[in-house]
Amino acid sequence: MDGEDEGKILKNYDILAEGIPVAVDIVERDLMPFYRLNIPDVDIATLALLDDIKEKLIGAVEVTKTEFFDPKLMESLKEQFKSEAKTLLQEELPQLEENITDHFMITLVHELLGLGDIEFLLDDVNIEEIVINSAKEPIRIYHKGFGWIKTNLYPESESEIVNYASIIARRVGREISNLDPMLDAYLLTKDRANAILMPIASKGSTITIRKFARDPWTAADFIKNKTASSEVLALIWLVIQYEMNMIISGGTGSGKTSFLNVCMPFIPPNHRIISIEDTRELQLPCFLYWCPLTTRQPNPEGKGEVTMLDLVVNSLRMRPDRIIMGEIRKQKEAEVLFEAMHTGHSVYGTLHADTCEQTITRLINPPIDIAESMLDAVHLNIVMFRDRRRGIRRVYEVGEFIHDPEVPKRDIRYIPNILYRWNPREDSIDSNYDRRKQKINLFERIERNTGFTLKEINQDLDTKKKILDWLVRKKTRKIEEMGAIMNRFYVDQNTVIDLMEKDGDPKFIFGDMKSDE
Repeated sequence: MDGEDEGKILKNYDILAEGIPVAVDIVERDLMPFYRLNIPDVDIATLALLDDIKEKLIGAVEVTKTEFFDPKLMESLKEQFKSEAKTLLQEELPQLEENITDHFMITLVHELLGLGDIEFLLDDVNIEEIVINSAKEPIRIYHKGFGWIKTNLYPESESEIVNYASIIARRVGREISNLDPMLDAYLLTKDRANAILMPIASKGSTITIRKFARDPWTAADFIKNKTASSEVLALIWLVIQYEMNMIISGGTGSGKTSFLNVCMPFIPPNHRIISIEDTRELQLPCFLYWCPLTTRQPNPEGKGEVTMLDLVVNSLRMRPDRIIMGEIRKQKEAEVLFEAMHTGHSVYGTLHADTCEQTITRLINPPIDIAESMLDAVHLNIVMFRDRRRGIRRVYEVGEFIHDPEVPKRDIRYIPNILYRWNPREDSIDSNYDRRKQKINLFERIERNTGFTLKEINQDLDTKKKILDWLVRKKTRKIEEMGAIMNRFYVDQNTVIDLMEKDGDPKFIFGDMKSDE
């Protein structure tokens, strides 16, 4: 670990590691931000004592296989280890100050039950990605405020990296070895982990951890930070409420899954939801009737694989009202998914495409290659965009797929009808149509399904927009708070509307829920 303390401090804050505060400094080093975790240095004599305590700790607490696989049991096990570790440290090193004892206690728990010093980084909510490139390089992170930066943490050796990869693999019933040197798995914390061993990774064995959001984005966040406008989200709320189908497109890292997650609280509480993902990323409020499914890779013998197609086909036997698909990639998956749309299920999925027009092109050409006639089932397409220069993500386009008016009706050809588009110069999401006068395909479908007039649809949109703006104004942004508001809206919308019109406190609806500051 790098013990240098020079450098101008750009930011400092504390993280909580097993309930104990640990100081973090972002300092300027070589004209670049640098992440410094303040952990006490350990001399050789103390290190030897800690190793001795570690051996005693292993013998003092009995561990079963089940506890390593169950997150709740693991928390209970950690508490046991912390208690035993603190007792042993006070007996063996009584001269230590309490804060140093606490740090050593955390270190022992991390080494015995986790991934060593990497656990500190997992506890930092400001970190999105953790990368170990080799034992010769510092661990790097992607920090929300500073981007990719180095840390003062180093793996001890290549064997330690391999050991961490093996721990991750065992906890999901997998194996990583020279014969099977690549791993895609997830931690008990739901963070996604990828590992590649030497010599496939020629510089050294590598581990990449993409962190699962501890405090997920909500609609109020997206309106406040201008990722989306309240008018666009009101339209999406309308689409979801009345069981329309939606595809969210965008490039890598543009925020497709985050946007999908933000929209899901708009689903009515009495609808059965099945989600299908490679790795669990969606986080829905507890009031929703939700069954999350994840794929599984084959074991070293090539058995036990559960594919996206397996889950899509199986989900149709589970009587779903809504099907959420993490990403549409292959023809068979898409065909089953679009068939589900045509048979009355509401489907939401993500796709790699940079515009509404590219979304159509991707869907009707290999490798997805569905029949163009199936595009009629997609009611709304949202396209996300990441502006890397400014470090922002925005809704780039909102559109629907319509029949090309220049092509005879007997010939099937779809083109996008853009309803909203982001203006990068003004950083605003501008409307391309007058929703009060212009009857778009989407509104015609809603009229057909609900009996509403265009005026009533617009009144509904106005109400939804006002509710969203009210929640932003009242700083109601936690996922369970948003979930409680949406739940009440569907059960008793007059109460929500009355409170909003009086500019009342939303806490009247979601009660005494605690908010993390």
